[in-house]
Amino acid sequence: MSLAELFPDVKLLPRADKLRLMQFLVVELAQEEGVSLFTAGSTYPVWTPLNAFDAAETLMEMLKNQKAAA
Repeated sequence: MSLAELFPDVKLLPRADKLRLMQFLVVELAQEEGVSLFTAGSTYPVWTPLNAFDAAETLMEMLKNQKAAA
């Protein structure tokens, strides 16, 4: 079955099934690329600007460096 043949059927799916299909495709692509995804129940570090008083300056410096490199 070709992709063009799948589109009409995908359009008929309920929203929840479309989301499950998207999740399935993302997992499949990640596995093919050898990328590890988030695991349920695991913890991951997340940077937050809370108490990062120099965040604005850091961002401006990053933007200047990016602009200079381009």
